[in-house]
Amino acid sequence: MPTWRRIRARDAVEPAPGAGGEDGPVSDELAGVALTHLDDELFEGAGATKRDLVGYLDAVADRMVPVLSGRPLSVIRVRPGSPPFMQKNLPKYAPEWIARTVVWSPASYREITYALGDDHRTLIWFGNQRAVEYHVTLSRADDPAPTHLVIDLDPPEGAPFSAVVATAALVRQALADTGLAGAVKTSGAKGLHVFVPLLPGVSWDDAAGATRALAARAAALDPGVATPAYIVQDREGKVFVDSTRSGGGTVAAAYSPRARPGAPVSFPLGWDDLGSVSPADFTLHTAVAALGSGDPWAAAMPDAVALPEDLLEQGRAIPVARVAAMHEGKRRKRAARTADGDGS
Repeated sequence: MPTWRRIRARDAVEPAPGAGGEDGPVSDELAGVALTHLDDELFEGAGATKRDLVGYLDAVADRMVPVLSGRPLSVIRVRPGSPPFMQKNLPKYAPEWIARTVVWSPASYREITYALGDDHRTLIWFGNQRAVEYHVTLSRADDPAPTHLVIDLDPPEGAPFSAVVATAALVRQALADTGLAGAVKTSGAKGLHVFVPLLPGVSWDDAAGATRALAARAAALDPGVATPAYIVQDREGKVFVDSTRSGGGTVAAAYSPRARPGAPVSFPLGWDDLGSVSPADFTLHTAVAALGSGDPWAAAMPDAVALPEDLLEQGRAIPVARVAAMHEGKRRKRAARTADGDGS
């Protein structure tokens, strides 16, 4: 698991009052950040400009910053005429007042300096950098323990959203049967994310195992609708109950826009509202009005409770999906070579 080292932000100032979103058009300066090229198209197919992005971020900053604060931040940026790309390392030209943390990456064998989305001003700066998506870790920079389990519901190509809603009901039931509860939001793409808060001190291994067990329990409630199968060919057109998000990766934050056609937003929903909406209902243009003055993500998040021992035991017995898939892939290749007469 990563080792965190926090760096104190320097020269931080109190953000200036917002000038965008619900309060009016975005000016050439917002929250102390000079803004440029506001009327450029955000990306092909967005149906929105950079002005729309910055205005949206300004309008939701008081709800989005608590989701980002204290967590290493990765963003997906879109430069004009170029495909989207993920940025983890904070650029050297970034202002010194942006809070940051240094993470040792064993995969690339180097330190990565991540920004921390700790304030309004930082959010606006990233918006001006054409950072469309905001992805955070499931642990904080000052404590490497996971704070949530995440179950990602991913429908197969062409499946209606109703199939994802049906699977979400299975996850909700599996949680309730286990004495747990979670909050749900659109992923900003085709699926849903279910977040389950954890008590302090849960290990990554236990968090990942519990997520695997919950995915298996949800799929077992209706195997004709949902599957925990990691290998795409094994899913048979069912909704994938993805348990791999709780293994130390990142997830699109609540309220984050997505770099997809129509510029959708990852939007918090009530469980009982899932059947009456579509992920496409929530975009840079519509999400602020749908939120009103509330913070549905904070309101929906239940209190954390202890993970039951039987859930942990079940999870420990389920192989890690990526490892199991790697071994299965090698087995299938060997079987294929043998079938073709190119093996023993």
